[in-house]
Amino acid sequence: MSLQPPGWFPDPWQPAGLRYWDGTQWTPNAAMPPKQPHPTLPFQVAVGALLSMALPLVASRFVLRGLVGQRWPIAVYVVLVAVIAYGPPLVFWRVASARWGTGNASNDIGLTVRWVDAGWGPVTWLSCFLAQAVVGVIVVATKIPFQNNTDQIRAARDNPGYVIPMLVLAVLAAPIVEEIVLRGMVLRGFLSRMAPVAAVGAQGVLFGLAHVDPERGMRNIGLVLMLSAVGCVLGGACYLFRRLAPSMIAHAILNGVAMAVVLSGWTPGSK
Repeated sequence: MSLQPPGWFPDPWQPAGLRYWDGTQWTPNAAMPPKQPHPTLPFQVAVGALLSMALPLVASRFVLRGLVGQRWPIAVYVVLVAVIAYGPPLVFWRVASARWGTGNASNDIGLTVRWVDAGWGPVTWLSCFLAQAVVGVIVVATKIPFQNNTDQIRAARDNPGYVIPMLVLAVLAAPIVEEIVLRGMVLRGFLSRMAPVAAVGAQGVLFGLAHVDPERGMRNIGLVLMLSAVGCVLGGACYLFRRLAPSMIAHAILNGVAMAVVLSGWTPGSK
């Protein structure tokens, strides 16, 4: 037993119980300490985080339409929209940590990374993929209106000035900011008022709704259902691991795979 790392193991004298091994010897018989409650944030942090993300997203659409006549490189538009949409949530995160948290912005939302997350991230992504596939089959089978959110990228995939900024935005910026907002602040804020299942489900639905495009009309329904399932898996991972890294990695892989499929020109049924 001397080679075992410290931890709780079956008690050699009372196998039905547990005893702590400190790495060199057994400690006196003691009960395993209770698991710490899941960290939460005040509910107003969740509300503020949602507003800080929703309002700039709406504003970015109007700004983009107002500037569409300018002869700027497409990359400028992409960067401008990213700054308008993602800047305010990051500012609110810092303000919320200082006012309602501990002042340590990273710890307040579980923004920590462990080496094991390099494995848990892909596992979480696979779970997201399976959830999305199951809901997708249901959407198709029940003929729920659906349109994906990658058509514009597909139409402009031959323009590197558009594609490269979109790759950075989709694979790096979006996973980081959306996980900080929805799984870092919103989920922890909901957990202060809701049961875990309800909190995870609610933030998952909000994740789906965040991808609504008014121009798609009723065709948003199928997309929202599929992305809500993904949001629930990401939220469940954050709840179980108590940190954001696995869901951030999964989110980045999810977006990266989607971008790769779109840029390759592949469509279902193509050879």
